[in-house]
Amino acid sequence: MNNCGVNICNQQLQSPLLFINLMYWSASVSDKIKPKEYSYEHRPEDKPQVFRTLRNIDLNLLTIFEAVYVHKGIVNAAKILNLTPSAISQSIQKLRSIFPDPLFIRKGQGVTPTTYASHLHEYISQGLESILGALDLTGSYDKQRTITIGTTPSVGALVMPTIYQAIKTHHPQLLLRNIPVHDAETQLSQFQTDLIIDNHVYSNRVIQHQVLFSDNVELVCRQQHPSLAAALTAEKINAAEHSLLMVEGQSFTLLRQRIQEIFPERKISFSSYNIFTLASLIANSDLVGIMPARFFTLFNLCWPLQRLPHPQLNAEQIDYSLHFNKLSLRDPILESVITVIQDAF
Repeated sequence: MNNCGVNICNQQLQSPLLFINLMYWSASVSDKIKPKEYSYEHRPEDKPQVFRTLRNIDLNLLTIFEAVYVHKGIVNAAKILNLTPSAISQSIQKLRSIFPDPLFIRKGQGVTPTTYASHLHEYISQGLESILGALDLTGSYDKQRTITIGTTPSVGALVMPTIYQAIKTHHPQLLLRNIPVHDAETQLSQFQTDLIIDNHVYSNRVIQHQVLFSDNVELVCRQQHPSLAAALTAEKINAAEHSLLMVEGQSFTLLRQRIQEIFPERKISFSSYNIFTLASLIANSDLVGIMPARFFTLFNLCWPLQRLPHPQLNAEQIDYSLHFNKLSLRDPILESVITVIQDAF
C-alpha cells in the first residue's frame, strides 16, 4: 500500500467533485479489470457506449472501496467519509455484484483486501491522484497547467518572447499555448482562452482589459530609397506610392481619419491585412508604409528598412491591451499571471 493512497483518502476523498470526475479514469480501470456484467471498449467511435456503461455504475462506490482499502476496515472508512458502517457495508455488497471477487475478507476487527482488490486499488489510487492534480482543490501554485494566450501572428511575435521569459521566471511550472484569435469576445466570454492581447476595444461587460504599452506610429521605406533616402519633403511623400495595412476594428476608426488628414493626397497602390507581407514588400520596392514603431524595430532585423521622420504622424499612438474575462480574477494562478504580464511591460 503506497503513502499516496493514504494521503488522498485522508485529505480529499470527501470532495463531491471527486465523485463526478471519477468518470475520467474509470474507463482505464476497466481495460484491465472487466466486471462480469459489462464489456468495455475504448475506441473513439465507441465513446457513447463508454458513457452508457459508466452511467450504470455508481462511481461513489469506487471512492468507498478506496477508503475501505486504505483504512483496512469498514468502521474507519465510515468515519473518514462521514457515513454509517451499515452504508459502507451495503456499498461493498454492491461492489461485489459488479466485480467478480469478494474484494475484502474479514480479519479480526477489520478487513484484508483480496489479490484482486489490491490490483484494482492500483488503478483507483492513480486515478484519484490524477483527478486531484487536475482539480487543484488546494489552489497550489506548483501544479503544472497550460495558460492559453490568443494573439494575431504579428502581435504574438512582438509580445510572446517577453511574456514567456516573465512567466518562466515567476511560474516555471506553467505551460504556455499561443492560439489564434477568431472571435475575441466569444473566446473570452465562454472561457475558450485565458487571455487575449491585441489593439481592439470590446464592449462585452464580462471582458476587462489592461493597457500593456502604447506605441508610436512610423513612416517607413526601404533603405536607399531613390526618392526618400535624402531630404524628405511633403511633395516627395505625396509623390511616392503608399501601402496600406488593413486593420478592422472600431478603435482604429479615428486613427485612420487622422492619418488621412495628414496624407490627404497619398496614392495607395498596395494593401494587405498582413503586416509581415507589408514589411517585406516595402523592403523590396519603392513603396512607403505606416506601421507601429515596435514592429519597425522587429522587422528591421529581417529587412533593410528605414524610418522617415514625420513629427505629426509620430505623435499618433496605438495601445496594446491584455484582455481577460473578469471572472478569471477568481483564479489565483491566472490573476498572478495577469499581474506578471502587466509588470513585464
